[in-house]
Amino acid sequence: MKKVALCSAMVIFCLFAWTTLGALYNDVKEIPVCKHCGMNRERFAHSRMLIEYKDGTIVGTCSLHCAAVDLALNRDKAPKVIQVGDYGRKGLINAETATWIIGGQKPGVMTKNAKWAFANRDDAEKFRRENDGRIAGFDEALEAAHKDLAADTKMIREQRKMRHMKMMEKKP
Repeated sequence: MKKVALCSAMVIFCLFAWTTLGALYNDVKEIPVCKHCGMNRERFAHSRMLIEYKDGTIVGTCSLHCAAVDLALNRDKAPKVIQVGDYGRKGLINAETATWIIGGQKPGVMTKNAKWAFANRDDAEKFRRENDGRIAGFDEALEAAHKDLAADTKMIREQRKMRHMKMMEKKP
């Protein structure tokens, strides 16, 4: 009986791993860079998002920040599915049912006020204990992303300006 349970657990684990790796491979292969900022979505697999609108349009972003930009720009289009990378496992999960952590000590992607998603609430709780922040749902995380948009955009523009200035200094 123990062998059957062990075999069943192994099969379930392998299917989960295959599905997760397949999702990571397929969406980042099809949409390798963020539509809004050009960041590599595979590098940011832990924060990337994939939005499928009801009209069939699919948009890949590097983060909730860029997904919030896309949702704002396309407010007349209804999302069919919104997925996000699970912070720890990197596979895509349903953003609307994920457990989100807002804030904390871990720097965010494209934002000062980090927003991370977890499929498993226990993983989110563990992350929160180690890095601070607060537990939230998707609506609260998206609202925070919209509220942070102006400050984050300013921060990103300043970072890119500094990077450009450093590059110009290095040229002979």
